[in-house]
Amino acid sequence: MKNRLVKKSFLYAFFITLMMVSCKKEIEKISDKISDTTSSISEPDSEKDSIIVKKDSVIEKESLPPAMQEDGFYNAFIFPKDKKMKDSLFGIFNEKYTEKERYAILALNRLDSKNKWNADTLVVPAKIDTTLMEYSPFPMQLDVLSPVKKFVIFSYPIQAYGVYSNGTLVKWGPTSMGKKTAKTKTGLTFANWKKQLAISTVSSEWKLPYNFNIFNLDGIGWHQYDLPGYPASHSCLRLLMKDAKWLYGYADTWVLNPGGATTKAKGTPVMVYGDYGWGKRKPWRKLLNDPNANSVSVEEMTKMIEPNIEKILKEQDNREKVVDSIKAAKAVLEQMPQTTRTVAP
Repeated sequence: MKNRLVKKSFLYAFFITLMMVSCKKEIEKISDKISDTTSSISEPDSEKDSIIVKKDSVIEKESLPPAMQEDGFYNAFIFPKDKKMKDSLFGIFNEKYTEKERYAILALNRLDSKNKWNADTLVVPAKIDTTLMEYSPFPMQLDVLSPVKKFVIFSYPIQAYGVYSNGTLVKWGPTSMGKKTAKTKTGLTFANWKKQLAISTVSSEWKLPYNFNIFNLDGIGWHQYDLPGYPASHSCLRLLMKDAKWLYGYADTWVLNPGGATTKAKGTPVMVYGDYGWGKRKPWRKLLNDPNANSVSVEEMTKMIEPNIEKILKEQDNREKVVDSIKAAKAVLEQMPQTTRTVAP
């Protein structure tokens, strides 16, 4: 009996050793292929990412100065064009990171899981925060928005949105805004109506979950739809499903007068600003050289918002009065005795 156990232990050990040798050879084979093909992978952006090849098949950028490393720096996970090699690397990517970590990495690259296969390079933080808040391009606090209860901002230059409550950033995430031939309208606007599942007016085949209109006459709003890693929409502001659902519940709609022809109170203030660097390097790729490359300063945000703060607060005060009056009217109706119905004898 003892001999049989010894033989079994020996066989298991031998099998595991063979597997380890086989895996090591396979990884080395992939790494060798990547080393040969990396130089031939063309980066469509004007600037090239500084990279080195590591043995685990993850291609990372050269180390930044220690001060930047402490603040959090980014690596480049590069995928070759060859499909088999790309599939192998995605296998390694899936094993290396958890589902939440992969979600965060894709979000940083303005991608959803459906479009991850289009990526030739993923910018990956050395330390992964699945809430994304550690990598926010927007300031964590804006004094100019302290009196504003809810505020949503969309940045065209970095394809990202931010949400502020009384001047504190509570959420941010990726977006895909209007393509060059169908740019998203910019400026201050207010959230209008919402629909849990809307049908696009461009094509009835396009289903738009958690649609929230912000430019009524133009039919522009935010909703869930593909995030391919660049501005690709027909003017709307695309979001990840989780983000679209969250914003659907967060933002306030307008209040219409009886008949619905005119607006009695506006919804949550929304600002869309800037323009995308068409034909240039993707903004998030710049994080490989500078962790603060996408950061929007407090001064820049304040300069954009300050000229509109009076209007924002005026609409906020009006909305509160309208909502309070509606609540008061409902309370009176609920307290009124029900009219009894008489039946003829």
